Amino acid sequence: MERLQKVIAESGYTSRRKAEELIKAGKVFVNGERVTELGTKVSGDDTIMINGEILNKEDKVYFLFNKPRGVVSTVSDDKDRKTVLDYIDTDKRIYPVGRLDYNTTGILLLTNDGKLDNILTHPSHHVPKTYVAKLNRCLEIEDLHKIEKGIMIDDIKCKPTRVKLKKNDKVADTALVEITIVEGRNHIVKRLFEACGYLVDKLTRIQYGFLTLENLKSGEYRELTIKEVHKLYDYK
Repeated sequence: MERLQKVIAESGYTSRRKAEELIKAGKVFVNGERVTELGTKVSGDDTIMINGEILNKEDKVYFLFNKPRGVVSTVSDDKDRKTVLDYIDTDKRIYPVGRLDYNTTGILLLTNDGKLDNILTHPSHHVPKTYVAKLNRCLEIEDLHKIEKGIMIDDIKCKPTRVKLKKNDKVADTALVEITIVEGRNHIVKRLFEACGYLVDKLTRIQYGFLTLENLKSGEYRELTIKEVHKLYDYK
């Protein structure tokens, strides 16, 4: 017996968080009865129906995508903006693992594997993510050291695992900084720099765990190898 939201997520239908929303909204039926209580347990013999559609398990697929600017990291958008799913050619019901902001570019994983999604996004698993940030002015060494030691944000300390000043352009008065973090709070990289008085003009995620962009151009994607998927599972 497993929790209903976990079964839905691992089937590839949607993420666990979205599955919980569907349950609370009364969209999920088990053996013909509406279920609205989170944590309800089901077995492999139970028939689960969501929005009138019987839940079937899909083959798992895994994509590494180089997200462009001006694209939302959701499966749909009420403002009719382009989503990351518009770039991936698949008949599977995939969704992004975590999110990148609208104008943030770089590595984004997409899958229908709810178990892997939970491993990669759960804060206890400390999956490293590396970004390059372009700041609106040169980075002072004192501020670099402050960020290295950790900054309190919403009463929680955020301490990057690595911060490297790649370039201070004194002519243009801008800076390029490479930063690696293991947490996934919203806008956390931008908020780190803002706490020290800097604005992030551009932000690119160049590495997710051990995965890099390699030769993928903006808007391009590739499927992960079985070896890569197994290695991602090792983060648990």
